Amino acid sequence: MNRNRPATRGHDSLAGLLLRLAASGWAPARWFRPPLPPAGDRRAKSGSLDLELVSHCWQYAHFLVYQLSSLVQFPPTDARVTMTVYYCEEDRDTAALLAYFGAMQVPNVTWQWRALPRQSLFRRGIGRNEAALQTQADWIWFTDCDLMFRDGCLDGLVRELQGRTDALVYPRIERVTPLLADQDPLLNPGVSLCRLAEVDDARFTELPRDRATGPLQITHGDVARAVGYCSRLKTYQQPSETWCKAREDRAFRWLLGTRGTPLDIPGVYRIRHETKGRYTGGRTSTRLRSLVRRFGHRIKEGS
Repeated sequence: MNRNRPATRGHDSLAGLLLRLAASGWAPARWFRPPLPPAGDRRAKSGSLDLELVSHCWQYAHFLVYQLSSLVQFPPTDARVTMTVYYCEEDRDTAALLAYFGAMQVPNVTWQWRALPRQSLFRRGIGRNEAALQTQADWIWFTDCDLMFRDGCLDGLVRELQGRTDALVYPRIERVTPLLADQDPLLNPGVSLCRLAEVDDARFTELPRDRATGPLQITHGDVARAVGYCSRLKTYQQPSETWCKAREDRAFRWLLGTRGTPLDIPGVYRIRHETKGRYTGGRTSTRLRSLVRRFGHRIKEGS
């Protein structure tokens, strides 16, 4: 299939179903990826580390401003960080925000903006795969634009990564908001997006994690360069006309053969929100998605 032609929904649904079955254990992961480099062949780096953070943004500039602000407000001292953001130039708010932050000089932080056609941006696995194969970092953190790296986060990560060769690690604890409505002041501050944005720590509570979910996937650089990010799963490398649900997160863990190793990393904050603004659909569809999202969170958190 032509990789540059957006997938039809019918093909995507069938292929996606088959991949989800495979990732549930119906097929060996080795059939679907290049060989993993043995742990003994991976570089066990110590001291100051090179980290790459990879995020995607489509019409979420009001979240991305908090992520980029956290790097300005809490720059690392024991790491050299490349902040990579995939975006589309059609999204003018995000393009303006990136121009604003790109002009800032931040110690130990390098900005890297990568524009994609929106059809390629809509399939998050495409950008993540490109970043994985091209990274020069010791470790690469695949994340989402609603996550922040606050006080001590990246230096704490470096301390935890000393001499490690795990394929995949993740924060044992993250601090999260409740599910915020669109009208919440955090999402609608009433001022320009192009600013340094701060959050109220009291609005966040601790949430234990039991696996490396989509915004919390931190991969050894040698592993990323060897296998990419779902590089041989064509469905997850196919452009789309609409934003795709990020099912490749689970597939990535399956391909690496691990749920990830939990690490004690401070300062990981995430803004949670009811409405998934990237998806298409009318007002009724949006309300239904929000209801389902709230119900799902209550089940997961036992409330």
